[in-house]
Amino acid sequence: MEGWTDEELKNKKLMAPCGLYCGLCGIYIATRDKNKKFKNIMGKLYGTKPEATECLGCMQPDPPKKLYGYCKDCKIRDCIKLKEYYSCHQCDEWPCDLIKNFPIITGARVMKKTIPIWRAKVLEHGDEKGSIEWARTECERYHCSSCGKPLFRGAQRCRNCKKKVADELDGTLELKLPIMD
Repeated sequence: MEGWTDEELKNKKLMAPCGLYCGLCGIYIATRDKNKKFKNIMGKLYGTKPEATECLGCMQPDPPKKLYGYCKDCKIRDCIKLKEYYSCHQCDEWPCDLIKNFPIITGARVMKKTIPIWRAKVLEHGDEKGSIEWARTECERYHCSSCGKPLFRGAQRCRNCKKKVADELDGTLELKLPIMD
């Protein structure tokens, strides 16, 4: 599938426990592709310096090689580790207040959509294959309906054909984040 490799789809480090698949994150994509211009854009969006706007997935083992500042401080990630789960799809308390009060409104919308899909894929295919199929489903969804080019989560327009895509995907990007140094 254009945009992501099979290795990425199988990479548990990219399977964010909240359901925001890291392979679709603009910060991950900018880091993976060594795209300085895109890192600058993402840094401006989230209020971080370009050199701090890097990530290789939120579920890297400790100590992580490159973990974005917001992800380091993620209470959802901490909760999952504390409960010894690898994803919120395993938790009977989902959706909890951590999901409902997530500071990126668009992200909370995505989480509420993706965790039920993850649960269904695991039920259908088993844990390992189901998680990979969930990641594949997420990546398939993030392609422009006009030109077919891959998109990142939060994209407002297709970088290739310039079509407005936000409403087809996750809606207008809404943030209520503090600015980080």
